[in-house]
Parts: sequence; structure tokens; C-alpha cells
Amino acid sequence: MPDTFSQMSGFSPAYLLRLDTLIRLRWLAIAGQTAAVVGVFFGLGVELPLAMCFVAILASAVLNIFLRLVYPVTERLDTRRAAMLLGFDIVQLAILLALTGGLENPFAMLFLAPVLISATSLPPLPTTLLGILAFVCVSVLAVFHMPLPWPGGVFQVPGLYVAGVWTAICLALGFIGIYAWRVADEGRQLSDALSATELVLAREQHMSALDGLAAAAAHELGTPLATIRLVARELEKTVPEGPVRDDVHLLREQVDRCREILQKLTSLHEEDAPHTEMTIRHLIEDVVAPHREFGVAIEIDAPEKDRNEPVARRNPGVLYGLGNLVENAVDFASQKVQITARWDESEIGVTIKDDGPGFPPEVLARLGDPYLTTRGAGRAPPETDRPGLGLGVFIAKTLLERSGAKVGFENGETGAVVTVLWPRSAFELAKV
Repeated sequence: MPDTFSQMSGFSPAYLLRLDTLIRLRWLAIAGQTAAVVGVFFGLGVELPLAMCFVAILASAVLNIFLRLVYPVTERLDTRRAAMLLGFDIVQLAILLALTGGLENPFAMLFLAPVLISATSLPPLPTTLLGILAFVCVSVLAVFHMPLPWPGGVFQVPGLYVAGVWTAICLALGFIGIYAWRVADEGRQLSDALSATELVLAREQHMSALDGLAAAAAHELGTPLATIRLVARELEKTVPEGPVRDDVHLLREQVDRCREILQKLTSLHEEDAPHTEMTIRHLIEDVVAPHREFGVAIEIDAPEKDRNEPVARRNPGVLYGLGNLVENAVDFASQKVQITARWDESEIGVTIKDDGPGFPPEVLARLGDPYLTTRGAGRAPPETDRPGLGLGVFIAKTLLERSGAKVGFENGETGAVVTVLWPRSAFELAKV
């Protein structure tokens, strides 16, 4: 049966609770409840409904044993089942507190535990329902409960104090639940975004590896093809006119064609070599080349013929990160994108400016966070205003920061400005 809670929230199954986690936590709660009841009854000599308390505790133990026997240790609970088990814990705790003083019992604060677990592991809807269930139980316990067990008789707690406890628990349910859910949700988003970043980087490295394999194959196949070509030429000279000579001629032509293909692979590798050195100007040209055919002028401003120009190894992460920033600038620019590169003995900087509408002020301070997108929010012109996932800038920023760069975003006089700064020691190829 489909899980309604999960469908309504769009919650990923990857973050569902492990059954083993709930079982272990419940055994811990059972041990604590048993110790408290036994300690109060036998240690302090306080009269309380011991049999009824143990029935409530036994119910939790029986449920744990049942779950352990029926489900494997690796079982992950869907949202509905997890919420039902946490709801059982709330009701069981309410029954136990009803037998031992209600909200006058200091252990009433334990109502926060199931709601906190739900807030960190489940979507908002079941967490809200569990919070409502806890609120109802707390409200009932404020009025209906057995007297608080106390040495020497019944201890009377002022009603105003009970009202204060009720208020504190209700406020804590709301505040801690919302706070824990926000923190856990941000962690989940960051984890998903980092996984996407790893996939992008792995793809770039895979493409670089394919370039290397192509060059290696071209080199290894060159010698046997040259030998075949030489033998074919000699056979063509000695074989008389006829079908056999035509076949030998065709064989030599196909060998020549194979050699041409291998030469193209070798030249492609030399132009796009993943393991060669690149100057900063060559790196920028490599990044800009795929974006020059979209009707937006791209100007590159960098010092020429500078012997001090930094040199680095080709880095797929840096190429992808800068390429993503350039692509965004081209998407949102009206007519022109300007890329400026500057360097000195200690620092290297690349600035990307466009003449578009700039970054929306409400998201400028959060640019680089996962799942934050400006597409469709009024930044782009109508012809480029398309929805985005909000991962492009995050992935670009993460990959560039991995290379040692600092990435800054701001609005200039005529559009958006992105600045990437590297310490020269982090960017430049180490001299041996």
C-alpha cells in the first residue's frame, strides 16, 4: 500500500528510520521506566499502583519482542509505520504518567522525545500529528491523573504550577519540533547536494580518463597499422591486375583511413589533454569556448605575454565550476559577458560580469546554498526564464572551493558579478 505521508511530503525513502534504532531506544526507555518504578516503590517505600505500571511497561516490551521476531534487523520503516510506533510511545508514556501523578511527575518532560525523533527523521505532516497527539495527552494529564506518589502521603502541587508545566511542555513541543526539523532538513539537503556534486565530478574525471585511453589506444595501434600498410603496399606492387589486387588496394585504403582516425584522436588528446599544463588564459578560453554560439558576446581581459602567468594542471572540477558560472552569466546577460583574469605573486583572481538584471536581493546572501535557484524568480529575461533545481551554483562553488578558491557573489552597476580567488600556491602547478 502506498505511504500517504511520504507521497504528500515528497520525502525520500533514504532517510526513513531504521526499525532497529526505534527498538534500541524503546529498550532504553523500558529500562529507565522500570528502574524508576522499582526505585520509588522499593527504594523510597512510596506506594504506587505497581502492577498497573508494570502492565504499561510490559506492553512496550512485548511490542519490541514482536517487532524483533517479525522484521529483520536491517528493516527500514516507511513514514506511516514509524509514526504509528512513535505514537504508541507517546500513549504508553501518557498512561504511565497518569498512574504516577500526571504533569506533577517530573518525567513528563519525556513527551518531547518521540516528537524530537520524528522531527529529525520524518516529514512535517506526521511530526505535526504526533505533536498534536502529545498536546492532547498533556492536556488530559493536566486534569485527569492519579495522585503523585510521595513518602508519607500525597503531595499536593499547586494548580498554577501544573498550568506552568503544561505551558512549558506545549511550547517546547512546538519550538523543539520545528527547530529540530529545520536543522535535519538542511542536513538532508546538503547531503543530497554533495552527492550530486560527487556525481558531476566523477563524470568529468571519467571523460578525462576516456581522453587518455583514446590517446593510449592511438599510440598502441599506430605500429601494427604501419606494418599492415607497408605489407599492403608491397603486395599491391607484386600482385597482377585483377580482383586480388583490387582487394589489396582496398585493404591499404582502409588502413590509411584507420591511421587518419587515430591521428584525429591523438590531436584531440593534445588539444584537450587532461594531464597537461594550462595557463590561466588557456583555462578561461577552454571554459568559454562552448558558450560563444548563443548570441552573447564574451570578452576576455587578461594580460598577454606575461612570463609570470600562472600554470596549473587541467582540473575537471575547476573547469566544470568556472564553466557553470560562465553558463549562468550567458543565460542572464542581455548582450555581453566580460571575464577578467588578474594575478600577482600571491593571488589569482577571475571575475565574471554580465549585463543582465543581477541577482535578486532576497537570495544574494544565500547564493551557494543547495536548492536555491533564481531561475523563474524574475532574474532572467523571459526567453531564458526557466525553472532550475538550485544545484548548479552550489556544485560550482563546492568544486572551486575544493581547489582552494574563494567564491563571492555581488551585484555590479549593470548586472551580476562573480569573483573567484585562489592563493597562487593552491592554483599553480608545483615546480619541481
